[in-house]
Amino acid sequence: MPQRTLRFRIRQDGRVEESVEGVIGDSCHQLTERLEAALGSVEQREPKPDAYLRPQDQSQSIPVELH
Repeated sequence: MPQRTLRFRIRQDGRVEESVEGVIGDSCHQLTERLEAALGSVEQREPKPDAYLRPQDQSQSIPVELH
């Protein structure tokens, strides 16, 4: 599993900027929704390119030869 990183920047005016790295697809919102609710209202979201990707299955096909 890739490393997931949440970074926070607290600005002088009290606003909090949140950045998420290592998360693909909409799971970013699932990861942060409770934290965002505790911090207050969300004014703006700017999805990174990874937010538009779909997670890939971890399955692998192995050819079988029968004799």
